[in-house]
Amino acid sequence: MQNIAINAISVSARLGNTEILHNINLGLPQGQWTSIVGPNGAGKSTLLKVLAGLLEHTGQVMLLGQPLASVPGRVRARQLSWLGQNETSADDLTVWDVVMLGRLPHQSWLATPSAQDRAAVEHALRSTQAWDWCGRTLGQLSGGERQRVLLARALAVQAQVLLMDEPLANLDPPHQADWLSVVRQLVEQGNTVVSVLHEISMALHADHMVVMSAGRIAHQGPSAEPATHRALETVFQNRIAIHALANQWVALPIAV
Repeated sequence: MQNIAINAISVSARLGNTEILHNINLGLPQGQWTSIVGPNGAGKSTLLKVLAGLLEHTGQVMLLGQPLASVPGRVRARQLSWLGQNETSADDLTVWDVVMLGRLPHQSWLATPSAQDRAAVEHALRSTQAWDWCGRTLGQLSGGERQRVLLARALAVQAQVLLMDEPLANLDPPHQADWLSVVRQLVEQGNTVVSVLHEISMALHADHMVVMSAGRIAHQGPSAEPATHRALETVFQNRIAIHALANQWVALPIAV
């Protein structure tokens, strides 16, 4: 039986007076990459925030077999890493210091970084091709460069589960390919990755896919299955078509 990294059980969530998620039930497989996709307003980012424990909700979220709400904050911060949309950090911090923030869950109060912390930060920066900027401040970087640094911060946590909301924002195609390589390495090491992506062709590289529509789960299953492709085409009102190209699946837009 497949192990589940995160379970959502009868989860609903509101933003203000509007209910965004409606009775969500899903299990995200451990040691795999799951992409959450769907049209604008489907509730993808809201669901990811609920799974990360960042948004109030009804129902229950389970992380690695434990109720998320009962996991102590420091333990949760080591088990689950988060990269949100449009995240910011102080522009006067150096890249090295920004990424070192990812090691805080592993450090004692006011402790100086250990050799293990420094090694984790260097590895994360090299994985995202950001090592050469480690002495520069965040304010000196472009949008795409900042995104790679924030990804490095999330990687430096070395959490078992990594949640990412629109991680490809501001990344050019070569660095999107680098991101894909990083995700594959994480999964090969036994980690679980969950991403919200607008780039459907990139999302189709994932092992598992959750297709959302209007705050509900329309389908969940392996990304390569025909049923998943049909669900994708349906939620996008048949304005995309999934095709095989160069040994991979791609989503092509359909003009009307």
